[in-house]
Amino acid sequence: MEMANTLQLEFRNERTGKAKMGIRLDSGNGAATKVRETNRMKGVREKRSRIPRWGMFLFVILAAFAVARTLQRGVETKKANQPPVRPALVTTVIAKDVPLYLDEIGTCAAYETVQIQAQVTGKILARHFQDGAEVKKGDLLFTIDPAPYQAAVDQAKAQAALDQVTAKRQTDLRAKGVTAPQDYDTALANAQKSQAAAEAAQVNLDYCYIKSPIDGRIGLRNVDIGNVVGPSSPSLVTIQGLDPIYTDFTVAETDLALVRKYLGGPNVKVQTWSPDAKIAPRTGDLYFIDNAVQPGSGTVKARAVTPNPDRALWPSEFVRVRFILDTIKDAKLVPVQAVQISQAGPFVFVVKKDNTVDLRPVKPGQRQEGDMTVVESGIEAGETVIVTGQLALAPGNKIDPKPYEPAQTASEGNSAETKSAK
Repeated sequence: MEMANTLQLEFRNERTGKAKMGIRLDSGNGAATKVRETNRMKGVREKRSRIPRWGMFLFVILAAFAVARTLQRGVETKKANQPPVRPALVTTVIAKDVPLYLDEIGTCAAYETVQIQAQVTGKILARHFQDGAEVKKGDLLFTIDPAPYQAAVDQAKAQAALDQVTAKRQTDLRAKGVTAPQDYDTALANAQKSQAAAEAAQVNLDYCYIKSPIDGRIGLRNVDIGNVVGPSSPSLVTIQGLDPIYTDFTVAETDLALVRKYLGGPNVKVQTWSPDAKIAPRTGDLYFIDNAVQPGSGTVKARAVTPNPDRALWPSEFVRVRFILDTIKDAKLVPVQAVQISQAGPFVFVVKKDNTVDLRPVKPGQRQEGDMTVVESGIEAGETVIVTGQLALAPGNKIDPKPYEPAQTASEGNSAETKSAK
């Protein structure tokens, strides 16, 4: 009996568990019965698993915050990876007519050099100039004792007067036919000869008064008052004409083809600069170019005539020479500092409208006045280039542009040098 009761109880428990699991059970009369406790259990589970609205709202806020934080970190990382905006001085490419030239070294030479020589023998009685003074043509320099020459003039004039009277008398007698033709001819010849002797004596007398034959600057005298001089004596003094003045220079044979190309053109000029550049350059004309190359140096001699009204240039002074061959029309100019050198060649940084930079290869030309240089190709007039501040720049970098002022930069450089000297 106990065993039967135990089996019956286990059967009931198994049936109840199967009913909870939604298993179809057979009833005692053989009909299929659907157990409906399953739906009730699902409803209970749904009630227990439903999330409150405030929880979902909190979840959305936390998700949005996480996304925003992630985006912020991405932006910060991107900004950290970008290079900083760098300050730079910029300027505009200008177009200007500039010279095509050759730079040479030369010397000045006097336009005229005269060594004053005594032409008659005698003692110097007076000197009428100061050593190193400017003299004009016709100024009296020395006086040689004129007494013997004055006497010779008087004697020659007296003889000339006598011969003239004799010639007139012979002329009258010939008219009357009472003189021989030979006497008449002799009288005329003596009159002419004595007249020539008088003129020669006057010339020697004039030579006693030595005058300057040119305008120029007189040198140091070689004789003093009281010395006897003559045609065989050394020169008394030297005078050099300094306005205009010659500029002598040479042209290398490698540049000779370029010179020949423009020789005789309307723009050929020669500028002469003092070595210290303290005076303005003088522009003159090409006067002479040699017809052969010097074998020893491989150069060709050339000479220009240079105005020198203030006597700033002196003979034998070394000067800088700019041989201008032609004029380059509308050349593109930038400051020298704007052109940089890399392994690929010369380049400049061009600034775009958005202040980003672009690396532009260029072909530089000749350097011009004012620390400017010609750029033959690579940029156009009106573009903006960086003058200073190119260090560590790369194409695409952004800059903070400031205008370039050459005068201010030079003054700042001078003040910096002064401070360093102190």
